[in-house]
Amino acid sequence: MKAGTVCTEPDFTEIHDELRAVTRDVLATVGPGERIDSRVLAAQGWLGLEVPEEFDGAGATYAEVAIVLEELGRAVVSSGYLGAALAAGVCGLLAPAPARDALLSVMAAGTAMATVAFTANPDDCDATPPFRIDRGAGGQTICGCAEFVPDAVGADRLLLLAADPDGVPVIVAVAADTTGLVCSGRAMLDETRSFGTVTVDAIAVPDDAVWHFDGDPSTAIRRLHDRAAVAIACDSLGLSEAMLAATVAYVRTRTQFGRPIGSFQAVKHACADMLVQITVARQLVDAAVRQLAAADQSQLDTAAVRQNDPVGLDVTTAAAMAKSYTCTAAVEITGKAMQLHGGYGYTWESGIHRYLKRATFNRALFGSPAALRRHIAARYR
Repeated sequence: MKAGTVCTEPDFTEIHDELRAVTRDVLATVGPGERIDSRVLAAQGWLGLEVPEEFDGAGATYAEVAIVLEELGRAVVSSGYLGAALAAGVCGLLAPAPARDALLSVMAAGTAMATVAFTANPDDCDATPPFRIDRGAGGQTICGCAEFVPDAVGADRLLLLAADPDGVPVIVAVAADTTGLVCSGRAMLDETRSFGTVTVDAIAVPDDAVWHFDGDPSTAIRRLHDRAAVAIACDSLGLSEAMLAATVAYVRTRTQFGRPIGSFQAVKHACADMLVQITVARQLVDAAVRQLAAADQSQLDTAAVRQNDPVGLDVTTAAAMAKSYTCTAAVEITGKAMQLHGGYGYTWESGIHRYLKRATFNRALFGSPAALRRHIAARYR
């Protein structure tokens, strides 16, 4: 598979189906809520999907990454894949450099896990980056703090979004064991996810650790936020489909008044509503993934990307629509699944609580529905 190929062509359907089936089989060996080892992620080639072939990656696109993200949500397992996927994505937005290329190689091999520390609120995309580089007599140093950094605890390398002394946004690569860098975990209601606070206090920054964006930095930062939003939308779509499948299986076997409860009209309507929400969410997520894949191919050319969408949506609007609707629907679907499971749905053994916690956290992560809808509404003003 060649780098830069937009994987929405009919020829890739079979490849996508195979990737989805293999991913689902592998994740089936991990129990819900358990953590999948990074070595498994690397052995399956998931960590190197977007890494170019010359750095031992698959040279695929975000379309393939989205499949893995969706299946991780369906299986509701814990992993470091979200941070690694964002790190690989941001490396693709950077200008080529020996240090960046070396990181891509070790990421694809699974010998180092990386993540990106940036502002998690999409409303702050145009604000000053959370870290800043100061230039003094002793050289360059970096300081700052970022919260809700995905998979920060346990990462080997951190890519810090910073402003250089001239105020230009850049990425600074820092090893996790560097003196002056502290990654503290955050207590989460959703135990399947790991987020942390990254604090940096006057760490020396060599020139080869400062990586510049390939193109307009503000556009690249917006693209990073778009990737994060769509990643969470994919996760929510996967867990929604898992909840519908579990609910349908349950109402077919649970009997009341001498017949399966799935034969009752109220239950049928509830399941039908869940299916309609998932169908709409699928269309929105697929459109956003298609836009992101096209954006990679067109080198952040917004006009070229817009030609790939019949209604002329830009990448950010497509991502906002997918994230706001899908994550809201996931909470409603999971709540309805718990209700249709009756008393069993409220027990620990049902496992639905894991999906509900994850769906609820997804709704607020990387942009609340209200914040994203404000962006969508601004398009029509």
